[in-house]
Amino acid sequence: MNPNLFQQSRIFVTGHSGLLGSSLVRELKKQGYSNLITVSRSELDLCDLGSTKKFLQKMKPDAVISCAAKVGGIKANSNYPAEFIRDNLLIETSVIEASYSAGVRQLVFVSSSCVYPKDCPQPMNEGFLQAGPVEDTNYAYAQAKLAGMSMCRAYSEQYGLRYFSVIPASLYGPNDNFDLESSHVLPALIHRFHIAREQNQPEINLWGSGKPRREFMYVDDGARAIILALQKYSQLEALNIGTGEDCEIREVAEIIKGVVGYKGQIKFDSTKADGILRKLVDSTKISNLGFKTQISLLEGIKSTYDWFCLEKHVRGKS
Repeated sequence: MNPNLFQQSRIFVTGHSGLLGSSLVRELKKQGYSNLITVSRSELDLCDLGSTKKFLQKMKPDAVISCAAKVGGIKANSNYPAEFIRDNLLIETSVIEASYSAGVRQLVFVSSSCVYPKDCPQPMNEGFLQAGPVEDTNYAYAQAKLAGMSMCRAYSEQYGLRYFSVIPASLYGPNDNFDLESSHVLPALIHRFHIAREQNQPEINLWGSGKPRREFMYVDDGARAIILALQKYSQLEALNIGTGEDCEIREVAEIIKGVVGYKGQIKFDSTKADGILRKLVDSTKISNLGFKTQISLLEGIKSTYDWFCLEKHVRGKS
């Protein structure tokens, strides 16, 4: 374990109410970390550098896990590229600069696998970063994340800090965004199949050909990997976090169909954009630190759907 990080350490988790942030808080508490720092969006606007500096100078965390971000699927990225690049650049600039100003020595910046080149060899090794243009469907988000990664490295090199980036596979699980207009593919599919079953729809039409391959990681596995990296990773280079396995969207749709209990037919609209055809990260480095996934795709989808149904029942969501 990093000698400067103990269970009494004050750890600030940004975006603690979101998919990854809430999982990180649960896992840190499970591992005995009791001095966690969280703040709601209504209390602190992370896009505001001045306010973020004041907050961190007051709270004095020992480490920061930066996972707050504006995120969304292909449709949201295509419709709102300006918001995706602007908001993410503002958030990461505020968090990284404010952390440095407050004397924070350790920071983990959560990036995304979309930062890899669109024609990247598979699996995607950390050495391929910035070797070519990113996928057009989410270029704004990807460029913002690449800037955050470069910022971490620059601050580490110039100021002698331990600021590094992790690149997780596509995360999913409880507290995910299930909005059909802005969510990622897996939660969107869960919501679509749920509606189709509730309405007894004879068929469901899905975006794209169903052939692209994606690597999906249950968020609690992702959280455990990030905490392990904070404890043990000693390099400044980015670190991939994944399962080592991928599958076609078509296969994922069939799994979700079974979990939800939908009885109709699945049809794919190949006139819609698929995005990049394959995204599998090379997880050799994190595996060498002793990380292994614990939740299979089927188990993760079942758990996620159970949470979705409970949330829908409690809050009366459609």
